[in-house]
Formats: sequence, C-alpha cells, structure tokens
Amino acid sequence: MWKDLADLLFQAYEQYSLLPLFIEIALAFIFLAILSTLIAYSAILYKRYRAYVYEKRLAFISPKIEDMITEQVLLNPNLGYDIPLESIEFDPKALSDKIYRKPFVRQMMIDTLIQYRKNFRGEVGELLRKLYIDMGLDKDSFAKMKTLRWERKIKAVVELTQMDIPISDVTILPLTNSGNPALRAAARNAYIQLSKNEPFKFFDIATEPLLPWDQLEMFKIITTTKDIAIPNFSRWVSYSTNKSIVSFCLKLIAHYDQQSAIPAVMELLSNKDHYFRADAINCLGKLSAEVAEDKLVKIYNNQPLNCQIEILKALGRIASGKHLEFLKSEFLYSSNFDIRMNAARSIIKHNTQNSRLMVEELMEMTHEENQLIIKHCLNPLIKY
Repeated sequence: MWKDLADLLFQAYEQYSLLPLFIEIALAFIFLAILSTLIAYSAILYKRYRAYVYEKRLAFISPKIEDMITEQVLLNPNLGYDIPLESIEFDPKALSDKIYRKPFVRQMMIDTLIQYRKNFRGEVGELLRKLYIDMGLDKDSFAKMKTLRWERKIKAVVELTQMDIPISDVTILPLTNSGNPALRAAARNAYIQLSKNEPFKFFDIATEPLLPWDQLEMFKIITTTKDIAIPNFSRWVSYSTNKSIVSFCLKLIAHYDQQSAIPAVMELLSNKDHYFRADAINCLGKLSAEVAEDKLVKIYNNQPLNCQIEILKALGRIASGKHLEFLKSEFLYSSNFDIRMNAARSIIKHNTQNSRLMVEELMEMTHEENQLIIKHCLNPLIKY
C-alpha cells in the first residue's frame, strides 16, 4: 500500500515537473491556499469544540462549586459569633471531594472564590480567603508563577492579589521590571497592594517606563488601598533616572500635598526636558508653592508654550496677588489665544477685590475678542 502511494506521488511529481513554470507556480499557490484554508478551519473548529466542552463542564460543575461555597462559607454556623477565623473549620469531606482534584475544576474554584470575594468583605471575605488556602489553591496560583507563559503569570499575580496572599520580593520584584508591559503593570499593582512596609520599593529598580494607562491604574490603586504606607515621593524626584517614575511621583506629591517636596520639585525647573519642567510647574501650582512664584515669573520668557501655560495656571492656583500685573500684561499683549485664555482664568481665580477690579477694568479697555474670553472664564459652570 505504502509502495503504491509512493509510486503515485512520484508519478504526480514527474507530471508536475513537465508543466510550464508559470503553471507550476500557479498550482503551488493553489495548493498552499487550500492547505492554509484547511488549517484555519481546523483551528476554528478545534477552538469551538474546546469552548463547547468548557461550557458543558462549567454548566455541570459551577452549581456544585457554588453550593459548596454557600454551605461552607455563606451559611457557616460559626459566622457572626465573634469566633476567631483561624478556629473556624470546614467540612473535610466537602473539601476532599475527588472532583476538586482535577486541574480545570480547581481553576474554576479559584475564579469563583475571587468573584465572591469581590462582592463580600469583612468576615465573609476572610472566610473565602481561608477556604482558598485550606484547599491548597494558593499553591496552584504559585505554580503558575513558575511558568514561562506571561499570560499565566499575570493570572497568578491577579489571583494572589485578589486573595491577599503575600508574594516574596524575590518572586515579584523582577516582574515589576519585566519587558512585557501587561505583566509589568500587573506585578507593580500587586506589589503596591501586597507590600505592607515598602509598597513603592520597585521605584528604585524600575528601568522600564510607566505608561500613561499604567499610571492611571496605579494611581487608582494607591489612592484607594487602605492603610498603605505613603513615603515622601521627593526621594525619587531627586534621584530616579526613570523619567516616567519622576513624572508619576510629581502627581502623587500634588495629590498628597507633600509640602516638604517643594525644594526637590523646584530643582526640576532647570531640567533640559521641557515636558519635565511643565510637570514640575504643574505640581508647584497644585502645591500652592508661593516660594516658587517669583522664579516661575523670572523664567517665563525663556520657556516653550507648554511651560508658559503651566506657569500661568500655577500663578492662578497660588493666587498670592503679587503677579496680577504680570497676568494682566500677558492677557493684553500676547498674540497667542491659549496664553490669553489662561492669563484671564488665573486673574479670575485670585478671587480678591483687586482681581475683581482688574477684571472690570479689562472689560472696559480691551477689544471684543478679549471680552468674550473674560466672559467665558467668568462662567461658573465651566470647570478648568
């Protein structure tokens, strides 16, 4: 049989080699197209089959998992009696059921416990965590950390974070500087939430950038995590060589109103990077750093447009009143619309008798376009 097949293929090859070159090329492309189509359809059918099998398993096992969690946790007779959590025991028979030895069932159990823990806090949430540990599911999550597949590592990090399981610095810190952006972000967020003493230690070793979306997510985690140890972020402003870390620290300094960081932030005003300078000026304005006001006005004329706008905003936020005439001059004589708009906003933001008189004076003496700018800035419904 195999000999006949080999002879048939050899004959077909001989016939093929006798064809003109352009027909040979055309037939080769047709064969590759058919083969690629068959492979693509096979892959689609295989994925659909796997999804179908998973849904069937889920429909069968999910009720069993939920019933077990309900009986062992939600309806636990020891809840509400001020009994220490470590003293509460689960039914050994329920936990040792053979069904929970299968890997896919254990993963479904982890996913379900995490979902429940998002909805339950306090004693119930801690009991869900205890069930996770007592079933040895934390070992499953740690096992994923050792794989080479980055998506499984992310899943492991998220699971351990959601269940509040400490991860050693030796394991998690290298991941905070991973070349994979998704894994890096997950590890950094996990480190902030799980580290009790130095949640920002990875700032010291970070060489990879903090992307804008990462900064937004991390800012949310930092500001919503309870009992987080907040350091003085000026240490990274002064010493970090990672520009994204410094930029992020400036936002945190402003948010936590760290007045002691003002000298370190002012050092950035001489930085060659004008985006850096703009971030520093923005931070000084939000800190209402009156000590920086004179320097900001002094360097104003040598700055690019983005820094000039930030200086005008900062003067409005500081609102000491010392530089109202400077703001008036920029509003009257600048040819740039954004400069005039921000100068007007800052004058109005002072909200003093002098600033109100200045606004009235400007409305009388300036041209129609500038009057429209002032009217726009005076609208209390418009937030800047």
